Amino acid sequence: MGEASAHRHVLCFVAAFSRYPDAIAWARQRLETHWGPLALESALFEFRETAFYESTMGPDLQKVLWAFQQLIDPASLVPRKLLTNQWEREYAARHAGPEPRPLNLDPGYLTEAKLILASTKDRDHRIYLDQGVFAENTLYFHAGSWQKRPWTYPDYQRADYHQFLVRCREYYRSRKYEDS
Repeated sequence: MGEASAHRHVLCFVAAFSRYPDAIAWARQRLETHWGPLALESALFEFRETAFYESTMGPDLQKVLWAFQQLIDPASLVPRKLLTNQWEREYAARHAGPEPRPLNLDPGYLTEAKLILASTKDRDHRIYLDQGVFAENTLYFHAGSWQKRPWTYPDYQRADYHQFLVRCREYYRSRKYEDS
């Protein structure tokens, strides 16, 4: 029988997207105020793989990926998802645009082996955590590169995302043995 033990801390990850640059700037400020400074920030990507969000978020969406300096306990994924959902509602309430959801924040974490994203939507491949939050193993690292799963969102299959996630993995590997 194996012995249960605490998990090593992981790299906190957030994807943010919107059609409004001020929404992304607001999200970054809010995240850094609460979770500390960024370690890495991606370029601003065109979010063009699906029109799914257009009805609630509008057209011409842009997405940015962030990794934070502070390593976190992976068990903190539930409160982080609940908090980012609260921030989305807060931004929507103060935003004057026509969209009901002008900002989307997707927290998760990265290890050497995987990228986990939090979701409030249940699917066959998601694991229930607590308080209506599920975890999805979106990508895994194998044979020197990030690999997709059958359910991996199309944008997370992009080479430019993978290049940024390789940088995140390298950063995590340089810090993973630190006590957090």
